Amino acid sequence: MIFNRMLGLFSSDIGIDLGTANTLVYVRDRGIVLREPSVVAVQAGTSRVLAVGDEAKRMLGRTPGSIVAIRPMKGGVIADFEITEAMLRYFIQKVHNRRRMVRPRVVIAVPSGITEVEKRAVKDSALHAGARDVFLIEEPMAAAIGVGLPVQEPAGNMIVDIGGGTTEVALISLAGIVYSRSVRVGGDEMDEAIVQHLKREYNLLIGERTAEEVKITIASAIPTGEESTMEVKGRDQVAGLPKTLQITSEEIRDALKEPVASIVEAVRITLDRCPPELSADLVDRGMVLAGGGGLLRGLDRHIAENTGLPVLVADDALSAVAEGTGVVLHEISFLRKLSEARAR
Repeated sequence: MIFNRMLGLFSSDIGIDLGTANTLVYVRDRGIVLREPSVVAVQAGTSRVLAVGDEAKRMLGRTPGSIVAIRPMKGGVIADFEITEAMLRYFIQKVHNRRRMVRPRVVIAVPSGITEVEKRAVKDSALHAGARDVFLIEEPMAAAIGVGLPVQEPAGNMIVDIGGGTTEVALISLAGIVYSRSVRVGGDEMDEAIVQHLKREYNLLIGERTAEEVKITIASAIPTGEESTMEVKGRDQVAGLPKTLQITSEEIRDALKEPVASIVEAVRITLDRCPPELSADLVDRGMVLAGGGGLLRGLDRHIAENTGLPVLVADDALSAVAEGTGVVLHEISFLRKLSEARAR
């Protein structure tokens, strides 16, 4: 116990947004110091880690048979316990300049819909990776805190956090989540919709990195008034040869109709479960979009048209959850208050 306390003196507490697509690490008093893909490259048939983060993502779809690039998080939860632990250890040591004798307190944001077993897996992974203490906070709460919503007030605050694997919609009041809905739809689902569209319409096979590039460059939820085109390279399924073609923003918008509709439906269901007094607050306050998926062009207008409420995109949507864990690091008493609110 004394040894643990001594190690704590030499560490900086950290907050982690352990996302399906990217992991962000916030170090107390330093801000966000790391933002890397949640990807690990391992030796095939073993758990020997060869690369993590940016270096591993560059290997996706380009590895020889002896190397496998793995995304250990699926739908916001751990799919591979051992690889997640290795990834967390790498990130913790990296932000502490490779020092192994460091045991920080760690706040980790997790999806609101995960089970107690999944929460235990996240905690155990962080503890085995070198954390001294581990606190969990729901992603929508962390995102709401990160974008500056007054979550402790007795008024309705609504956040829509669209990550890589999940979309979290939550109604928050008095430092507690009144109602939340978590759906396994996010940026990855959008990428997969683009992959399937090109395969179906053009017999063109593309990788997830290319699909993500298409989404960022020309995708939108509704017509934006200026249609654009993009050159995409992949492999022709019929000829088996490399192929290049031009695609339009209009067809990509059609390809994304299903995942976008799922997000809008999650928002509508949450509003339907909202108590009348808090509904009245939302008429003026509206809701805030956070997460990488919240940056999809026109999504804010599309949700506003379907709900009749004001919709704002967070200034730094990608960092909202990590910033929220950072705020909580300075307010461990607030974290305990959240735990008590959940227990009631």
